[in-house]
Order: sequence, then C-alpha cells, then structure tokens
Amino acid sequence: MAFIDYYKILGIERNASADDIKKAYRKLARKYHPDMNPDDKEAEKKFKEINEANEVLSNAENRAKYDKYGENWKHGEEYERAQQQQRQQYSGGGFSGGDFGGGGEDLSDFFQSMFGGAGGGFGRSSRGSASGKFKGQDISAELNLNLRDAYKTHQQTFEINGKKIRITIPAGVYDGQQIKLKGHGNPGMNGGPNGDLYITFNITEDKDFKREGDNLRASVDIDLYTAVLGGDVNIQTLDGSVKLKVKPGTQNGTTVRLKGKGFPIYKKENEFGDLYVTYNVKIPTHLTEKQKELFQQLKNS
Repeated sequence: MAFIDYYKILGIERNASADDIKKAYRKLARKYHPDMNPDDKEAEKKFKEINEANEVLSNAENRAKYDKYGENWKHGEEYERAQQQQRQQYSGGGFSGGDFGGGGEDLSDFFQSMFGGAGGGFGRSSRGSASGKFKGQDISAELNLNLRDAYKTHQQTFEINGKKIRITIPAGVYDGQQIKLKGHGNPGMNGGPNGDLYITFNITEDKDFKREGDNLRASVDIDLYTAVLGGDVNIQTLDGSVKLKVKPGTQNGTTVRLKGKGFPIYKKENEFGDLYVTYNVKIPTHLTEKQKELFQQLKNS
C-alpha cells in the first residue's frame, strides 16, 4: 500500500494547528460531498480520502502515531510493545538498547514481518502475532443531521458491519465534530480488544437559520408602517414563537439580539447561545393614487 500524505490531502502544513485542520476539512468536505457532486466518482474518492485524513489528524493521539510511523501508524503500539519486550529480554546481557539494532530500516523490517507488508492490515500475515494480543482496526462512519436534529438531544440507530448500534446524540453537536465509541470497531486478534468506532457529524444548512458557533442568525420582514411607527412582530425560534417589539424609526438591516435563544451549548445543560434577528423593511408597492398623495404630503411636510 502506497504512503498517503494526509497533510497534503487536506492542503495544510505538518505544523498545522487543530483549528487549521478543522477548517481545512470542513471546506474540502463541503466541496467534495456526494450531495454536491452526484455521480462523480472522482469527487467520491476525494471525499473518502479527506475523511480518512481528518480521522487521523484531528485525533491528537492518532496524529502523533502518524507523524512517528507514517503509513504504519495503526501498528505503532505493537511495535513499541515488541521493542519493550526486546529491551527486557536483553537487559544486562550486552544489548545496547534503543531499537532493534538502532536503524530506521529495522522499523520497516518489523512491520514487514509482523503484518506482511508496510501498512498491511491484520490477517494478511500471522507471523509474529501468534502469542500477542492485538487491538482490532478502528472504523470511521458519517452521520448526517439537519440543524433541527442537532438542536435537541435524541437517540438514533444505524448499522455498522451488519450490527445495529443505538447512540444518544447530545444537543449542540457541530458540523465536522467527531466522537469515539470505544469497542465498536473491528474485533481484536488473539483475544485483543475491539477497535473503536469514530463517527463524524455532517450537519446540513437550514433555510431559516444560520449557525455561527453557539449563536444563530435569522431575518424577518416588517412592513414600512411598523418600521416607522413601531409595533409587534412574531419571530420563530427553534424553540417556538417569540413576540418582539419593534422600535419606531427602525432602519432596514437593523439587528437585535435575543439572549439565550440561540443554539444549545454542547454538553452544558440549559446553556444556549443567542439569536440575532435582522429586520428587512419591505417597501409597499402598487400604491393607489390616494396613498401616493398621502406619501407626497408626508414628503412635503
């Protein structure tokens, strides 16, 4: 299996921050998402590569292994255990310590002999694993939610490898967020633990609300008379309807804040962001002659 440069796939430097990784992933995931590129096999392939790269680099532990072992990062723990056993075996007997001979080539030889080739998966070769317990491979999956689903804590059932899994999704999850379900990956080898399941949430945009972190933005139309004279207007939030008082002389594009009416803050019970509502003042059309005359009188006054 050829080496895959996850940093290159996401278009970032090796010293990129976690925030840089998140931004790069979200930008590319939207660009190559299957819904945006129907029947495009190349886009589908690119989308899978992007998700694979994000799975590794967005997890600090996996990223550290990848930086150290490259394409063999999934088997780094097995190498380190074998290395430690080798140290213990030769301690006090003239062995100089370090690596199996101290060369990078020996590291490759280790993976070659244990897993049947650089980057090879479990089961391709049993050499070197007969007496060891190995963790099963991790699995990555995606779960699509709309904004209103993500607003409330709810349960959802899906199927992985023929097995149904039911999870509780906390309110406030964000687009691109990844969670780990320990032990729900592929079975371990020789009595080893199962791998883990990593789920990435894809949250689609809403026609009425735009999410900005824990805050929401929306707009509402008001007529010219309400903007000039003031009045009441009903605002729909994700938690019901709210009546707002419009101040006299409100200008088009004025934005008001509804504190605590935004999105729930992830894993912080009863804490919410704010809702920012922008007024769109609608100019009346198809005026009668009498109405035009009244507006003219206002202008002249």
